[in-house]
Amino acid sequence: MKRFILLDTAPIPGTTDALCLFEYGDDFVIKIQGGKGGQLMNTRTHGSEDALAAIPCRSLSGKADARVLIGGLGMGFTLAAALKHLASSAEAVVAELVPGVIEWNQGALGEKSGQPLSDPRTRVVNQDVAELLKAEAGGFDAIMLDVDNGPEGLTQKSNSWLYSPGGLEACARALRPKGTLAVWSASADRAFSQRLGKAGFKAREEQVYAHGTSGTRHTIWIAQRK
Repeated sequence: MKRFILLDTAPIPGTTDALCLFEYGDDFVIKIQGGKGGQLMNTRTHGSEDALAAIPCRSLSGKADARVLIGGLGMGFTLAAALKHLASSAEAVVAELVPGVIEWNQGALGEKSGQPLSDPRTRVVNQDVAELLKAEAGGFDAIMLDVDNGPEGLTQKSNSWLYSPGGLEACARALRPKGTLAVWSASADRAFSQRLGKAGFKAREEQVYAHGTSGTRHTIWIAQRK
């Protein structure tokens, strides 16, 4: 019988919480210490994480100087999906707040996504993605955010700023003309769609299966800077 085996614990900076990495049979699972929120992610169901990058990056495949920003490394699947579509001269910047998550992806966990951190196009920084957004005006062709369960921060309340009018306006400023913002969420949120419009985006929602072609579906907002 499969059981959860705790491999490591990584404190979340600025909080009293921590992330826990578990082995579960042939898969890995990340949870918040204490069980709040259940499973945050696992290596078996990552279809929507793949789509978060594939949808905005397909149109960048022929752009030699393409530059994208991924907020939240997670289990590396969004980064791996982005790299599949980007040119050899492109750059994928990944902002990950939790040092332990970066370390996990450099080890056995990274094998599940094909070790995308070792790709020469990847630049990973141990930094809050909000800081990068504020510092790099017009720096990116696409921004992909998967830093929490969606517009309502679960793992860290400060994440809510990213989904606020101010945070979305910062995303718009960090994008190049006609750039795309993609946002992952565990569920739909009509109010968030309205905020995207007010922040200067033309947005649509896509429902994507977490795994395969049935079962749980997640929401991805694809928002193009006007």
